[in-house]
Amino acid sequence: MPKINFNKSELPNIAKKLLMDINDNVLCFKGEMGAGKTTTIKHLLKELEVVDQGNSPTFGIVNEYHNKNGEIIAYHFDCYRLNSEEEAFDLGIEEYLYSGKYVFIEWPDVIANLLPTVRSIIKLSFIDENTRSIEY
Repeated sequence: MPKINFNKSELPNIAKKLLMDINDNVLCFKGEMGAGKTTTIKHLLKELEVVDQGNSPTFGIVNEYHNKNGEIIAYHFDCYRLNSEEEAFDLGIEEYLYSGKYVFIEWPDVIANLLPTVRSIIKLSFIDENTRSIEY
């Protein structure tokens, strides 16, 4: 499991490296508030050349992102506000998880029993205002 310390200006390179190194389409992001989960996902979306602006789906729970041809490329879940796995199930999360598209999930522990066995865990840690650590 590689561990890399990086500063915010290196995020485009970190995103490229993640997409090259990880073969799974379900990526689970763990880390405390402010560790850079959403920001890292935004850079992954840029690297995937989505046409939509990457934003946190905290209040909508899920965002979907398209390529220039209008095809769905990725989904981004923020499970922080979910109270149970049942809520995620009611949202139809299994359809997203098994769609074959990229699925980026923040706070995955909330839905742990619904996650596919094949997935990647990405741990982000806050080091200081400009520096983070990533393990995957």
